[in-house]
Amino acid sequence: MSLISLKDVQFSYGDTPILHGVSLALEQGESLGILGESGSGKSTILRLMLGLTRPDTGVVEADGSVLDTRSRARMQAHRRFVQPVFQDPYTSLDPRMKVRRILTEPHAALDLPGDAEAEAARVLEAGGLPADSLDRYPRAFSGGQRQRIAIARALIARPRVLLADEPVSALDLATKVRVIELLTELSRELTLVLVSHDIAIVAALCPRMIVLQQGRVVEAGKTAAILRAPQHPYTQRLLASLQHMPMESP
Repeated sequence: MSLISLKDVQFSYGDTPILHGVSLALEQGESLGILGESGSGKSTILRLMLGLTRPDTGVVEADGSVLDTRSRARMQAHRRFVQPVFQDPYTSLDPRMKVRRILTEPHAALDLPGDAEAEAARVLEAGGLPADSLDRYPRAFSGGQRQRIAIARALIARPRVLLADEPVSALDLATKVRVIELLTELSRELTLVLVSHDIAIVAALCPRMIVLQQGRVVEAGKTAAILRAPQHPYTQRLLASLQHMPMESP
């Protein structure tokens, strides 16, 4: 049974079609990369997986059943099942909140078991941040540290799936490497979906990938095989545009 699947999904924003018959399945314990240029539909797929929007046609399934976004109880359970990490750590954290509240507020909102303070300490440690971070505001942290706090916030729910939308694109190179190392470590315990326009990042984190072009899956398979011998002209152009790849596929 797939943890999350899209089956022949079509989606439009108003009169603008975004996804055209997209199908994919996310299996337990795998890391899946979704690669494509801006406007290809990558983030829309994440919104569908999160239940933030519904497909025009087709089906989104999660944890063995159709994701009914109209059911409050179903969505409450889904928020515990899957959690996102967004692109920009400078806007995804409320600057008026100390880290303690940033981490404990979702614990209460999702009615999670256990002690909120203890869970906050647990996820801070998982994110490689010192315990005294709890009493500081986001402005006290670098971009990379803020993204680690955002990842810690996602981990508070103990999700089975982590959805990362361009999680390192707003960071400098050295900081990117540290966040990628953290995501690599987390992917040993969680199922990861990584959305990116950067082939090198996908290669570093995801043994399997799909390639999107204008809302259509044009190539799918093992990352190493696609990078070695891309079959679709669009994938070939993406690879040709990459000047260097500092990391290899797992």
